[in-house]
Amino acid sequence: MQVLVIDDAQINVTLLCRLLDKLEHCSSLSFLEPERALEWCESHIPDLVLVDYMMPSMNGIEFIRRFRAFPRCKDIPILMITANDEVALRYEALEVGANDFLIKPVDRIEFLARTKNMLTLRSHQRMLEDRAEWLNAEVLKATEEIRAREQETILRLSKAADSRDPETGAHIVRMANYSRLIAEQLGCSLEEQQMLLEAAPMHDIGKVGIPDHILLKPGKLTPEEFSIMKSHALLGFQILDGSASSTLQMGAQIALSHHEKYDGSGYPQGLIGTQIPLVARIVAVADVFDALTSERPYKPAWPIEQALDLLREGREKHFDPECVDAFLARLTDVMTIREKYQEDKDDLKRFGSY
Repeated sequence: MQVLVIDDAQINVTLLCRLLDKLEHCSSLSFLEPERALEWCESHIPDLVLVDYMMPSMNGIEFIRRFRAFPRCKDIPILMITANDEVALRYEALEVGANDFLIKPVDRIEFLARTKNMLTLRSHQRMLEDRAEWLNAEVLKATEEIRAREQETILRLSKAADSRDPETGAHIVRMANYSRLIAEQLGCSLEEQQMLLEAAPMHDIGKVGIPDHILLKPGKLTPEEFSIMKSHALLGFQILDGSASSTLQMGAQIALSHHEKYDGSGYPQGLIGTQIPLVARIVAVADVFDALTSERPYKPAWPIEQALDLLREGREKHFDPECVDAFLARLTDVMTIREKYQEDKDDLKRFGSY
């Protein structure tokens, strides 16, 4: 354990350090100038501080006040050494954070006893700190495991919906990563980006409730069939709504609103502009682009430039113009994602940010 000794008199410093040498597992570091000691404390944490009261440039009370201002030094034991035994001085020292006192001339037995007590106190503090750090690490580990299980469950549920649709598992991975990319470009926080990455695959989960003869129909849907198909947005919301999970709550928003259009011509609510949740506006761009550029049993894949032209033409009509611009600004990254997550390489374990 390291003891910091601050005294402007070299003879006093030498005496105190020699006494500290008698203690096991204890080393000392001395300063004749309190300012230098404070500089050292900016990047180091002592286990005990011995500070003289009467020093020319800064007295012991002022040193303690500044020392206690360091966030990591608020609980470090401090012994103040003084030739002044006035009660008022002791009160002032206690108020700024001193833990105990030694009166000059220092008695060797008393010094060792008080120092041992302070180091024992510090030893217990360190044990508690180590325990708290270990518990925090365990909580973080458990939380990450829960998040990983939740993410896998979400992706498997999303793939269950897609398994009844001509779309593929690779599609939901790509569009989720496109969505995160748009969110990053728009300045969303890292937490929001990660949550969107995990929630976006649930956009079409309501398709589990659509009959096969409609969902898998190769030709154009009748108005009645299309009306039933559109109900998947509300079905998805009803499946996910009310969850305690923030990710599922975002998924519910996306499922309900990703078919809304910026000009109000979408479904199911006919929302306009920023009435549509931002995450749904983001997913709309990512989902349409990937659907257009992917081959399906009922259509060939569109050329990239043709799909991009559709996004440009759809600004302020189908799509939020800011989301389109964010997507276009990251085309190099979009192509990286598109290449990484191909249909024949789809793998649940590889789901995540590119």
